[in-house]
Amino acid sequence: MSRIVVIEDNESLAEGLRASLELEGHRVSVALDGESGLAEIRVRGADVVVLDLMLPGQSGFQVLRTLRSEGREMPVLILSARAQEVDKVQGFRLGADGYAVKPIGVLELQARVGALLRRSGGGTARPGAPWTFGGVVVDPEARTVHREGSPVDLSRLEFDLLLHLLRADGAVVSRHELLKEVWGYQRPVGTRTVDTHVHTLRAKLERDPTRPSHLLTVRKVGYRLKL
Repeated sequence: MSRIVVIEDNESLAEGLRASLELEGHRVSVALDGESGLAEIRVRGADVVVLDLMLPGQSGFQVLRTLRSEGREMPVLILSARAQEVDKVQGFRLGADGYAVKPIGVLELQARVGALLRRSGGGTARPGAPWTFGGVVVDPEARTVHREGSPVDLSRLEFDLLLHLLRADGAVVSRHELLKEVWGYQRPVGTRTVDTHVHTLRAKLERDPTRPSHLLTVRKVGYRLKL
């Protein structure tokens, strides 16, 4: 059973989020401001944090910055009415793992939290189960890739990048997260490394690399893999 902390100042919305997540069997705590949320996480921990941005006292950005500065690496899903690209980019740069705009449906919320849990190792998905998309079969245990039945030769970094996108379960993954998790960079760096590797993966896996159907770009944020 996973532990979720919801930091949301709208009490009725927070309780709705709690109910939606408890339907999936999670234990859910609600905090109505940033300081209470941080205290809850420090005392009891969290497997995933669902975080509003417009909070009384500390903003969601400040809460996220504090969590990461304290070395707390649990996935954080920002859930905000602020839909501007600048807010999304700021959230990802501070270490958010996902960004959703209110209002959010029950099924989308459950799917996003479930994807974050699987990416962090807190979910129930079988780690060795193969993935398939567009005629491509990826076997994570054997570290092999086949397209239309023929083997595809991927470098170690290409395979790790592909695997990280697959484990995101369709969610957007920022370039910063990919650089951190796949390449091992601990701080944001200016580099086209991720874009270059995605371009190579498209050439090897997409039927039409110039019009990809699966390895999709999310402008100015990162990438997602559509199964």
